[in-house]
Amino acid sequence: MNNELTFTIKRSRFDENYNPSENTRITTNFANLARGENRQQNLRNTLKMIDNRFNSLAYWDNPKGDRYSVELEIISVDMSIKGQNGVFPVIEILQTAILDKKVGERINGIVGNNFSSYVRDYDFSVLLLEHNKNTTQFSIPGNFGELHGNIFRHFIRSRVYSDNFKKSPVICLSVSSKDTYQQTGNQHPVLGHEYQQEGTSLTEKYFNKMGLQVRYFMPKGSVAPLAFYFTGDLLSDYTDLELIGTISTMETFQKIYRPEIYNANSPAGLHYQPDLNHDDHSLTKIVYDREERSRLAIEQGKFTEQHFIKPYQHILEQWSAHYAL
Repeated sequence: MNNELTFTIKRSRFDENYNPSENTRITTNFANLARGENRQQNLRNTLKMIDNRFNSLAYWDNPKGDRYSVELEIISVDMSIKGQNGVFPVIEILQTAILDKKVGERINGIVGNNFSSYVRDYDFSVLLLEHNKNTTQFSIPGNFGELHGNIFRHFIRSRVYSDNFKKSPVICLSVSSKDTYQQTGNQHPVLGHEYQQEGTSLTEKYFNKMGLQVRYFMPKGSVAPLAFYFTGDLLSDYTDLELIGTISTMETFQKIYRPEIYNANSPAGLHYQPDLNHDDHSLTKIVYDREERSRLAIEQGKFTEQHFIKPYQHILEQWSAHYAL
């Protein structure tokens, strides 16, 4: 039964010449940056920010702060259903690579980082909204996130994944403005000060169904913690340079997308609640359309419902129920 769903991947270089493909979720951070009249300057500035942040964290044997450069590749995952025509784009993630210019070595970084999913758009922007449309008491639909979680876990366990990636993925997200975070006193040399979330968020529950647990860290020089979703041991399974590649990439995206939190002019304290209405922050020179991003998430959720969920609902429900056994 698990062979009913199979995957193929496509790779796209994310550089100043990047143009989103037709199948790319255009709500992703990198795709949004690559649109409009300022697209090339946006991309150039973003990549420079990533490199600068990487070198500030990888400061040893790096006196001029220019030893390393980060290369990014977009990994687009298509899924096929046995006996059905066509494929559906299910997941898009990023692969980092680190170029050590001092020794001329290219080092593979972490895969995951940014995470995009049409099915997640459907779950949050269509299913969840529809479920709560005529009620004042917010609730979560039964089996919410289970199909999505099983598809993700099936991909991570697939031959396609193991043939292309040697380590488990790490997905790095922003913290939630609905939650509060408390500094624990634990400090990692690269990830920085650890925070704990008070309670359990819907996002955490959703990613848990994907087989991922979460820890929150604020790296040195950062002003807010990042959420790191992973399997295994985040602190032992990855090298310092691998972790720095993820931090520098995802913190840069968050400074652009959520400057109120990640480009605030003062750092998070021991007890921290993010605030998207926080006025004391700086803007980057990079143009990003947040309103369009929210609107497109709904459009793409409806696209998923029409072209994936409804046509294959019986097959998907049967596969997911069997996969969970």
